[in-house]
Amino acid sequence: MSSKGRPYRTLEFEDCEILIGKSARDNDQLSLRIAAPRDLWLHVASGVPGSHVVVRNPDNVELPKTVIQRAAELAAWYSKARNAKRVEVHYCRAADVSKERGAPAGQVRLRKWKSIKVSPRGLDEGED
Repeated sequence: MSSKGRPYRTLEFEDCEILIGKSARDNDQLSLRIAAPRDLWLHVASGVPGSHVVVRNPDNVELPKTVIQRAAELAAWYSKARNAKRVEVHYCRAADVSKERGAPAGQVRLRKWKSIKVSPRGLDEGED
């Protein structure tokens, strides 16, 4: 996982690149400037603070459910809900993520989304 000097951590999973924001300000940059409109965006539901997660989707294909689940597990792990048994995570296209003028760093609005419930899981040994 290489992230030195970037506002996000990176992880390769099943040939997909997953980006994980490092702070509220970095989440804004990742979600609103770095993510392409067709990328998948994820965050823990219910206003729980945590990292924004983006799965790159340059070919605009339907991402495997295993990739969505892994990205959701990471979103749950890099949040204040890390110690919960099951966590609801919202996901949508990055194009459906926006920010209201004057909103605090890291706070965004979703136009439409789906939800998945996962157990938080961090980076595994050997997972790059």
